[in-house]
Amino acid sequence: MFGIDRQVYYRRIRRKIVKQDKAEQVVLMVDTIRKTMPRIGTRKLYYLLSDKLLLIKIGRDKFFDILRANHLLVQPKRSYHITTNSHHRFRKHENLILDLEINRPEQVWVSDITYIGKRDNPYYLSLVTDAYSKKIMGYFVANNLNTQSSVMALKMALKQRKDFNLPLIHHSDRGIQYCANEYQEELNKNKVLCSMTQNSDPYENAVAERINGVLKQEFKIDKYNQGVKITNQIIKESVTIYNELRPHYSNYMLTPNQMHSQSIINMRTYKAKNSSKNIFATV
Repeated sequence: MFGIDRQVYYRRIRRKIVKQDKAEQVVLMVDTIRKTMPRIGTRKLYYLLSDKLLLIKIGRDKFFDILRANHLLVQPKRSYHITTNSHHRFRKHENLILDLEINRPEQVWVSDITYIGKRDNPYYLSLVTDAYSKKIMGYFVANNLNTQSSVMALKMALKQRKDFNLPLIHHSDRGIQYCANEYQEELNKNKVLCSMTQNSDPYENAVAERINGVLKQEFKIDKYNQGVKITNQIIKESVTIYNELRPHYSNYMLTPNQMHSQSIINMRTYKAKNSSKNIFATV
């Protein structure tokens, strides 16, 4: 009556049901992973689920389409808070990693401080990250920008250091926390060389800025307005998941812990902001 063959009509219905069933399976898989990594990107999701997706014959493009149709694509959020005070009396050190080829863990550590609180309840997270493996080596949460908070993060990182015979460079911005005598004494005591950015461009400390963004955008560590004890627990769990479970694109989809346990793989570099400038592309 409608000019359509009966077999074609029912075949179309069956095909639609199969597609809906596959889409439901994909959404369930994604929801399971996002219980621990709430805003993990689609490419990393596809990498983690590739074996299961292969079984139900879902390719990359179809995977993206399903997430888009179910509003599961992640839109990056950007917010900026100034935590660096470089106008101070302390000595500012030269940049030691400008032309340095980073080829092993514990060769360069990068440090930064990021704002994670609310205006009525501000907190600051100090981080020390390995530039080669992207592993967070040390962290500390405080409700102030005192030097002691950064020192605590550094001490945690130093406790995880494995080889004290190989040279290690500590790279940071020129903030007063890193230039202060207490912080420099801790570096000198552990025979760690000090390196600092020469300008205010965030590309000069790209790894540290990137890790800040991952913790904020994917783990939403700055959305909670809790006390320091609960905030510390949130950060601890987020860092553990980041180091142990989250694949990292610049690590060829290895987790930071997996990348940190070897030194054979050449690290991927971040793109320089302006190829005409000699900007710290190795990190």
